[in-house]
Amino acid sequence: MANWLLSTLAVFLLAGEVLAAGPITPEAELDVALVIAVDVSSSMEGEEQGLQREGFVEAFRSSLVHEAIADGLNGRIAVTYVEWSGVKDQRVLVPWTIIDSPEKATSFANHLAYQPIRQAGMTSISGIIDHSRKLFEQLGGAPIRRVVDVSGDGPNNDGRHVIYARDEAVADGIVINGLPIMFKRASGSTELQDLDLYFKECVIGGVGSFVLPLHDPEQFAMVIRAKIMREIAGIDAAPRIIPAQASMPSMNCVTGEKRKQEDLLSQERKP
Repeated sequence: MANWLLSTLAVFLLAGEVLAAGPITPEAELDVALVIAVDVSSSMEGEEQGLQREGFVEAFRSSLVHEAIADGLNGRIAVTYVEWSGVKDQRVLVPWTIIDSPEKATSFANHLAYQPIRQAGMTSISGIIDHSRKLFEQLGGAPIRRVVDVSGDGPNNDGRHVIYARDEAVADGIVINGLPIMFKRASGSTELQDLDLYFKECVIGGVGSFVLPLHDPEQFAMVIRAKIMREIAGIDAAPRIIPAQASMPSMNCVTGEKRKQEDLLSQERKP
């Protein structure tokens, strides 16, 4: 009982630290507003989820990330951490938080570290992109850039087609980056062999957007730290996007939906 009370008190204290970062006002000039969108669908194994969470926690405790924030034009960013699965399953674990010092970055990391890890169902990348657009609308600050950091281990298989969600977000000036998780699982294979290509052609978009694949679970922390630093710094480049109605990408952007349909038909045929 005493341990439970101490854990509960710690969660409330950490929540207070995050809120102490201050409300995000229209006057707050932000170098970037970053939605960290983390896949918790059923294909994500428990150990994999733990490594992913630890990677983001370590990133915001890293002095390299602290320096990247301080080196920005305003030295101030806003970050929120969201877990997602199906088209109607998005949960904000850490709300919009201004980070303008190492202490506030560490507070954000500590608050995230205390959140429970869960496993959900389907994979709706389009759903989290649409939800992220709503989160940006709730942001009172004035970010120079708006970025969605999507990590996941499989293609979209729920909700509307991902290319339409992506195109609409990019048209609003939002940048979408991808962290495809591609190492082998206990089952012996990845969700999609060309997941990095899928993310490149079907998910990411906007000026300076990029894909940073993860092939080794031991590199979770290093890859996530590098990705966060790059997103904070921002890199101007030509938009990397293949408009849905302009051309036919070499990757089938509805491969997840087709696989889902095949699985449903297979289940129906069973005696």
